[in-house]
Amino acid sequence: MTDAAFAHTRSNAQWGAVLSMSLCVALLIASEFMPVSLLTPMAAGLDASEGATGQAISVSGLFALAASLLITTAAGQFNRKWVLIALTALILASLVMVAMARNFAVLIIARAVLGICIGGFWALATAVMMRLVPSGDVPKALSIMYGGQAIAAAFAAPLGAYLGDIFGWRVVFWALTPLVALNLIWHLIALPSLPARGRRNFGALIEVLRRPYFLRGLIAAMLSWGAAFTMFTYLRPFLEQVTGVDATLLPILLLVLGVAGFAGTWAAGRFVGDGVERLLKLPALVMGGVTLALILTGSSTLAVGILLAIWGAMNTALSVIFMTWMSQNVDDQAEAGGSLMVAAIQGSILLGAVIGGLLLDAFSITATFAGAIALAAAAVALIGNGQRMLKPAN
Repeated sequence: MTDAAFAHTRSNAQWGAVLSMSLCVALLIASEFMPVSLLTPMAAGLDASEGATGQAISVSGLFALAASLLITTAAGQFNRKWVLIALTALILASLVMVAMARNFAVLIIARAVLGICIGGFWALATAVMMRLVPSGDVPKALSIMYGGQAIAAAFAAPLGAYLGDIFGWRVVFWALTPLVALNLIWHLIALPSLPARGRRNFGALIEVLRRPYFLRGLIAAMLSWGAAFTMFTYLRPFLEQVTGVDATLLPILLLVLGVAGFAGTWAAGRFVGDGVERLLKLPALVMGGVTLALILTGSSTLAVGILLAIWGAMNTALSVIFMTWMSQNVDDQAEAGGSLMVAAIQGSILLGAVIGGLLLDAFSITATFAGAIALAAAAVALIGNGQRMLKPAN
């Protein structure tokens, strides 16, 4: 084999591994947020309120937060390939548990298992991408991986809502299991050996957390994701109560939101690179504005559709923007930085689901959306022009 042919084969193998990770992201996101599109029937089937059922997302967020902080220490010297394979197997187990759940307690346990997968996978994902491809290709690889997020957002929610209304919500979770099993096999084939790079401990997390620029970025990420998921977790009740959509129109609006995510992923992969600090406040600014506009124009189906498309595009860009920032500014401690970023994001999702649910049950869906707007405004104010989020020049 010539050097050129060998390089071409190696490049194909690298991007095959990236695609395998992208599919895992799609299935992980679909599993994590499927209760959003099935919130109403799941609540009825488990004899719980919508606000309480929404906490199934917060529970997974709680365990994801813990797992993201513990994974690099717990994984120790284990090859990262086999850690990722084990986490994918746990996704499969969680889906089976949810599909078979006969009471709210079993649902919570299953979501806790999923939370371990979420935290563990995301904590390692960016560091793994940095090892799979050359440094100049990392933003592209991240955009492809988060393309899995766009796929899940585009098809999982509307398909989940549609199939759930026809066959029942349990069938939707059963339908995901063979896809996860196939992804497990793909991981075995595509992922290269990824030996641990030295022993990790909590000291590395503390050292990274003491960097002022990173701490500011971490708080900004929490506020941005908190704003997004305070709104998104309770989107279905808003569409049903305020917009007045039925079972036919709901999947269409969710599909619009999800398909727009492809535009966000494409744009982020194309334009995010040097100067990423200038883009950090854009997601919170746009998504907060969209949430405000939804409150003001929520009775118009056309306006809601347009606004959800904008929100969906920015939602997928959010991940690429912040993870690219992390890869460029904590490149010397990628796993520790990734662990802290995921912990911050999952903590904000947890708090967003909890606060949003409390506001929904105690007041109204408008109060829930107002809480999301307040978090977005705080994120924009903290980020400013983004210069304080950059590591000092050598």
